[in-house]
Amino acid sequence: MPLRKDFLWGGATAANQLEGAYLEDGKGLSNVDVIPFGANRHAMMAGKMTNFEPNDPLGYPSHKAIDFYHHYKEDIALFAEMGFKAFRMSIAWARIYPTGLEDQPNEAGLAFYDRVFDELKKYNIEPVVTLDHFDVPLELVKRYGSWRSRETVDCFIKYATTVFTRYKGKVKTWMTFNEINILMHLPFMGAGVYFNQGDRPLAVQYQAAHHLLVASAAVTKIGHEIDPHNKIGCMLAAGLAFPNSCHPQDVLLAQRSNRENYFFIDVQSRGEYPTYMLKFFEQENIEIKMEAADKALLKAHTVDYIGFSYYSSRVVAHVLPEEGQSTGNIFKSIRNPHLSSSEWGWQIDPVGLRYVMNELYDRYQKPIFIVENGLGAVDKMEADGSINDDYRIDYLREHVREMIKAVEEDGVDLMGYLPWGCIDLVAASTGEMKKRYGFIYVNKNDQGQGDLSRHPKKSFAWYKKVIASNGQDIE
Repeated sequence: MPLRKDFLWGGATAANQLEGAYLEDGKGLSNVDVIPFGANRHAMMAGKMTNFEPNDPLGYPSHKAIDFYHHYKEDIALFAEMGFKAFRMSIAWARIYPTGLEDQPNEAGLAFYDRVFDELKKYNIEPVVTLDHFDVPLELVKRYGSWRSRETVDCFIKYATTVFTRYKGKVKTWMTFNEINILMHLPFMGAGVYFNQGDRPLAVQYQAAHHLLVASAAVTKIGHEIDPHNKIGCMLAAGLAFPNSCHPQDVLLAQRSNRENYFFIDVQSRGEYPTYMLKFFEQENIEIKMEAADKALLKAHTVDYIGFSYYSSRVVAHVLPEEGQSTGNIFKSIRNPHLSSSEWGWQIDPVGLRYVMNELYDRYQKPIFIVENGLGAVDKMEADGSINDDYRIDYLREHVREMIKAVEEDGVDLMGYLPWGCIDLVAASTGEMKKRYGFIYVNKNDQGQGDLSRHPKKSFAWYKKVIASNGQDIE
C-alpha cells in the first residue's frame, strides 16, 4: 500500500514560537509570554517558579519570535514553492479572548487568522489547526490556576466554539491540545499549571489532565456539530521507551513508562480511563473530581485521528548504568549506544518512528498523523548566502524512509507528514533561535538581532523534490 494520493506533506509551527506581535491588535498575555530566556526558563516551564510580570532582562522569546504576524504572506509563498499540501499552525487563544473571560471575541484577532487561512487557500494549502499549543490566557492562570480549575474548561469551550464557527469551510482538520502529555513533564509551559506550597504535584497534574480531557471531548462534540466534515484529532508527544536490557524489571519499567504517555490518548481515543490508571490513582491516593456527565461525554466524543510528534526514542532501566542518563529532550533517558545524537543530545532513531507508528495504529486502529519530526541544529550561512544543512536532510531522509516502510510494508494508515519548524522559529524547550529546525533560515539570533530576512536552505530543495514525488524520490 503506497502513500495515499492525498497525502498531506507540509510543515508544522506554533503561534507562540512563530507569530510575535504578542500584544498587537488587542492580544492578551499568555503563559508562554512570561517564560523568559536564560537561567530561569526551565524552573518556570516546570511550574516551580512563578513570575507573571514580564521583567526578565534576558527577554521573552515569544514576544517577537520571527514576526510571522507581519511576514505570513512571504512565508506562505515559500511553503507553496516547496509544494506544501498542508500547514500545521495554532491559534493563539489570547488573540481571540485576551483574558479568556470576555463575552465577545477580539475581532482583530479573528480577522488575522482569516487572512492567514485565505492566503493558504490561494495556494491550495490545507490548514491543520491546533486549538491550544501551550497557549493559555495568563488571566486564567492567575485567576483560576489554569487547568487546575473547571472554570477553564468553560472558557476553552467558548473559545473553541467561536473559532469552529468563524472558520467553518476554511478549516476542516483540527487538533485539540498539542502534546497533551507534556503537562506531566513541564506543566507550566504545557498547560499553565504551577504549584503552590503544600501541593501534591501529581494530584494537581492529574486533576488538570482530567479537565483537559473533558475539554477535548466537549469541543470534539461541538466541532462535529458545527461542521460534520471536521476531522478533530488529539496530539501526543511520542517516543517509545525501550528496556535497557532483557531483564524482566527493565521490560516492565518500559511498559509502565509508555503507559504514562498512552494514558491521555487512551482516554481521547477509547473514551474511558484505562484500568491501569485507575489502579495507579488508588495506589497514589489521588481522587479525581469529576462531574456526573463526564464519563458519558468522554465515551461519546472520541477523536477522529491520532496526531503525534516524534523526535527520538528513549531507554529506561530499573538500575541506572554507570554512564547514567543522556541530556536529550525533556524525557529522561539512558544513552543508547547504538544511536548517534544531535547537538542538543537528542538521540536519533529513525527505526523508532516506524515502531511508534505501528504501536499507535495497532493500539487505536484510527488514522495516525505525524505532525512533528525534525532536527534542531546550528546552521551557518556561507559567504554566498547558501545554508548547507546536509545533516538535516540525512535525518529527515531516514525518518521518511522508515515512515514509508510503516505504510507500505506494515499497513499503517497515515494521513501525512508535517516536520517541525518548517521555517526557523523559537525553540520551545530552550527559547533559542540558534537551535534551528527549518527548511527556511530566518536571520535572527538569540539576542534578537537580525533583519528577519528569509533564506531557503539546501533542505528546502530536497523537501520540494520529496513532495513532488510523493515520497518516491528521497535521495
